[in-house]
Amino acid sequence: MSVTVRDVEHIAKLARLEFTGEEKQEFTHQLNEILAYVEQLNKLETDGVEPLAHVVELKNVFRDDEVVEGLSAEEALRNAPSKSERFFKVPKVISE
Repeated sequence: MSVTVRDVEHIAKLARLEFTGEEKQEFTHQLNEILAYVEQLNKLETDGVEPLAHVVELKNVFRDDEVVEGLSAEEALRNAPSKSERFFKVPKVISE
């Protein structure tokens, strides 16, 4: 399978892009190089190879949920540069 200038023009039209004649030629060449590279995969022996969703075997690591004591308001605010009662005080970021 090879890509023609007409194919590039069609793709450009679908993407609402405009290319010069030189750009169309360059994209045609680049797309054909990509397809030739991908075509090498057809030479690989894949009999007996299971299809994969991901090349690296992933495994979820689960742990039991444990209830633990959280920080008190005083501990959380201990190193705050600015605080007001039990809350962090931050600069106003929304103007009126």
